[in-house]
Order: sequence, then structure tokens, then C-alpha cells
Amino acid sequence: MRRDFLHSLRQLNDTLRETPVAVVTGKVRGVSGLAIDISGLSYHAAIGQRVHIHGAGDRTIAAEILGFSENSQKAMPLGHTERIRAGMEARIEASARALAAGDPEPFADRGGLFVSDGWLGRVIDPFGAPLDGKGYLPAGPRRRLLRAPPPPATARARLGGRLDLGVRALNTFTTASLGQRLGLFAASGVGKSTLLSMIARHTECDVTVLALIGERGREVREFIEEHLGAEKMARSVVVVATSDAPPLARRESAHAAMAIAEHFRDEGRSVLLVMDSVTRYCQSLREIALSSGEFPAARGYPASVFTELPRLLERAGPGAETDAGEAGFITGIFTVLVDGDDHDEPIADAVRGILDGHIVLDRRIAESGRYPPVDVARSLSRTMAQVTPPSEMALAQRARAILARHAELTRLLEMGVYEPGRNSELDRILEQGRAIEGFLAQGREEAVSIEDGFQALAAIVGT
Repeated sequence: MRRDFLHSLRQLNDTLRETPVAVVTGKVRGVSGLAIDISGLSYHAAIGQRVHIHGAGDRTIAAEILGFSENSQKAMPLGHTERIRAGMEARIEASARALAAGDPEPFADRGGLFVSDGWLGRVIDPFGAPLDGKGYLPAGPRRRLLRAPPPPATARARLGGRLDLGVRALNTFTTASLGQRLGLFAASGVGKSTLLSMIARHTECDVTVLALIGERGREVREFIEEHLGAEKMARSVVVVATSDAPPLARRESAHAAMAIAEHFRDEGRSVLLVMDSVTRYCQSLREIALSSGEFPAARGYPASVFTELPRLLERAGPGAETDAGEAGFITGIFTVLVDGDDHDEPIADAVRGILDGHIVLDRRIAESGRYPPVDVARSLSRTMAQVTPPSEMALAQRARAILARHAELTRLLEMGVYEPGRNSELDRILEQGRAIEGFLAQGREEAVSIEDGFQALAAIVGT
């Protein structure tokens, strides 16, 4: 009983602290596409500022300032534009918390999350509201900004030791480091979600944060209940904005997941951040930028998209190092949906240049029946050499060379140019190549450690 009372008291206190106590008002002038034209907010409206539109019955519509000109502001709703009409009141509000803290810009509400350990095991929307029907989310003492800068480059800790992802193909050919940022590049329907579920379930970490951006609604529960599992979910926070969510909600889901991961990293924990997908995040940026009047550039993506990408992705990685030489880590797995299997399309090319490595899934490998369909020859971890002994590096390089020769010989066999038995060395390569292909196959429920993976690989190609 006492616990319930204290819980309700904390909830009431949080609500009162966020209650608006000062208001600047304007009027809605019109709506064009996804953009709302507002006037009267004068000098209080800043880019990224939250605006609340009143007059749609009992519902208040939140929006964000995208741009302005003199006394006219252009905003986009965080929800949908239905029931918005000219003459509605638009408000910028300052909360009791901001005024009590002496904030120099009390009206500059750009969103934030009060993350706490009570969020573990929960499913939330990009704005910190629960989606799992489990009630109130306990608020932490500190507001996490959705757009926080990354730790200073010179103060950041270095990457940690190697990280066990539980997947043979990744552990042996693209060995990851603690705090590394890896891209997972795949076209639709190749097996990306299955590989993500394997990584999320088997990776050794303190906390897992998942951002499901633009996913099909039916896949959310499936991923949480079947792919993630109850045990891992208890140490996870899932941020969801499905494909029917407005572009601002899809964009904010990426920033919200990053802010939550930063909270746990700053407490010195090891965090696995899985973002699916960066492409849909960029698509939401494109919708927002085009609605605000920005001109398209590369394949319809405005230039601002390529400015926002590094601002988001650079926030992952090691945290600032303490005086004791300790730090928390965000290991990031960011998926990229390559358009038409074109791995050189603008988003894939930009993300590949920012991250510390890339894992490529190939449709032809998936069609051959080998899962996960990781294309070893095209996948790379830029930090593998730093955390892998020379003997294991040589083993991986030798296996790569065998796979390359095996692919060439397979084509010659199919063309009838080469017949088995004519050359013992080539026959041995064919046999080893088939064994490595079998080694790369792995069931979804199976977890394989780094040590076991290299031992099995050594048994195939020799030491």
C-alpha cells in the first residue's frame, strides 16, 4: 500500500513539474501538405521548438517548428493533420520545471526524456509514452535531451575489447569491438530481421535498446516475444514508431533510442543499440525537409539529410572517460535497406563512410538456403585487427581466400571447364569451401562464442 502511494506521489510530482505556467500564443493560418502555417509566435519560435495546437475538440496537437519568416512560422505535427483548421490557437509553453531551474530559454522546449532503470522491460513511443499497457513509466531525475552532442573526441574512451555477438560468421570474419558501430546492409526480404534477432538475443551486454523505425505493426510483438525473448526483454527498452506513424515520430524514435542508450552508457554500462532502420529514419528526414521547402538533391534526398546522419550516428560509441579511466559503451548495430540491391545508393554510401564496419547480406546466398546470408567477402570490421590475435587474423584471411577461390572454381564446374579429380589442390579448395559455407550457416536459437568459432574454422582450414 505504501509503495503504491509513493508511486502515485512521484507520478503527481512529475506531472506538476511539467505543467505549463507561462504561454505565448499564435494562430493557425493554414495547412499545406504536412506543413502548418502559424503566425503570432514572434521571437519565441525557434527551429525545433515544440508548439501545441488547441481547438480540435478535447485533443491537443503537438507540432514542431521547421522554419520561419518574419512573423510566419512553418510547423509539422507530431501526429496527423486531421481536424486542424485555420484560426486554431497555437501555444508555446514554459513548464514549472524550466522556470524553477532558471532556464535562460524557458520556452525552448525541444523535447526530452527522463530515463530511469524503471524503463527496462518496457515498450515506449518516441515521446516517452508507454505502449505496452503496463502503466506509468517512472521518471529519472535528469532530463535527457533528444539531440545531445556526442562526447568530445579527445575525451572519449577508446574502444573496448572484442565483443561476442553470438553469430559465427560475424565473430570470425567481422569481429566487433565493445563500443563499435556496425552497419547491416540488406535489401528487403533477405533475412535482416532474423540476423538482428540473433545479435540482440546473443550479444553480451548490460542493456539492450531497440529502435523499430517504420516497421510493420504486426512485426513489433513478433520481434519482442519470439525473437528477443522474455529474459532479454527484461533488460531492454524498445522504442517503436510503425510505418503509419507521422514522419516526425519516425525521426524522433531514432533520437529517443539514442538518448536512452546514452543514459545507461553514462552510468558506466555496456549498451547494445539496435536501430532498424537508418534508411527509414532518412526517409522521414526527407519528408520533413521537402515539406519545409528544401530542395531535393541525391535521389530526392535533400542535403540536410546527410548533415543529420553523422550527428545521430556519432553519438554512439564509447562514453567520456572518467578520471579512473573507466567509461560506458554504446555498441551500435544500424540497419540500412539498400534500394534494389544497390549498395552504392546515397544513404548506404553515406552510412558506410561514417560507421566502423559493415555487414552485407546477399540475396543470392539467401536463395541458396544458407542463413544468415552474410557475404563474407564484402563485409568488414575496421577494428578487427585491434582486438584479434595475429594467429586468428591469419586464419580469417586464409578462410576468405579459400572462399574466393571456391567461388571461382564453382563457376568453372558449372561451365564444365573443370572436372573434380584433375587437380588435388583445387579439389581440396572445393572441399574446404563447402565446409566453410556449412560453418557459416547457423540456426536462430544457436549461440556460438568467438573462441568456439575460431576453433571450428581452424579445424576446417588448418592452423
